[in-house]
Amino acid sequence: MKIWLPIALVVSLFTLSLSSLFVGVANLTLVSLMNGNSEYWELLFLSRVPRLFAILLAGSGLSIAGLIMQQISQNRFAAPSTSGTIECAMLGYVLSLVIFGDGNNIWFIFASAMLGTLIFVQFIQRIQFKNVIFVPLIGIIFGNVVQSAASFIAYKYDAIQSMSGWGVANFANILQGDFELLYIAMPVALCGYLYATRISAVGMGKDFATNLGLNYQQVLILGVILVSVMSASVVMIVGELPFLGLIVPNLISHYFGDNLRKNIPLTALLGALVVLVCDVASRLIIFPYEIPISMIISIVGGSIFILLILRGQKHAR
Repeated sequence: MKIWLPIALVVSLFTLSLSSLFVGVANLTLVSLMNGNSEYWELLFLSRVPRLFAILLAGSGLSIAGLIMQQISQNRFAAPSTSGTIECAMLGYVLSLVIFGDGNNIWFIFASAMLGTLIFVQFIQRIQFKNVIFVPLIGIIFGNVVQSAASFIAYKYDAIQSMSGWGVANFANILQGDFELLYIAMPVALCGYLYATRISAVGMGKDFATNLGLNYQQVLILGVILVSVMSASVVMIVGELPFLGLIVPNLISHYFGDNLRKNIPLTALLGALVVLVCDVASRLIIFPYEIPISMIISIVGGSIFILLILRGQKHAR
């Protein structure tokens, strides 16, 4: 099964990717493309293909960010959605609106996400016994505090509608020129792959990493930067994809173990496939209308998260 599963992921992703290009309100078909109709070709390259690329990049990138986050914290329930990373990016967006007059200050949002992730990592490093359930609960509480602060500022400066719209994931409005920032998923994946051994060592603790001759703080900050930049990029372009960075790495580690370097490409494949399946479902459930993908991922991801919590609690006894 372990041999055939990666092949099945690749084949499924390729097949569904091609099929998704022809799912939508506009009746785009292979025959219409073969007839050389310029309007259909324009629809394909300006809307359908960019949407597909955005789905694949967001799904794979956020899943890899979750995998790195779990390695850094050595807790399988840690993820951008359970560590305050996404909420800190949202706070950065609101502050960017207030301070700079618009929410397009990318570096400010990146810095907010990175600072929040560092604070979370410092929190969990101070916990003597890293209970599998206790750590994500701290992250969720921390995220709620940050989100409350963001909501307060948004209410005060009449930006609550912008904040709410910014956080809801939806690929429907992705066009050519809107998603290119998501290509940052490629260097994030590459850096995670190259530094996989060091990131895993850092997750074992400062003393362990130092005894191996590693610069603990340097590798820790690198891992936090990778998680923060990827998470903030996805939220900025697409919106929040809850639980994705949590459930995908857990499913991969369940079947393939905890080898970070080996799991990065598998996590990228499964993450892209999960988001693509949910996106196609969002287009078909009440066709021709479209449901925001964040709703579907919340239901699926939340259900799996509860099962993981119950399973972890069972093994902890």
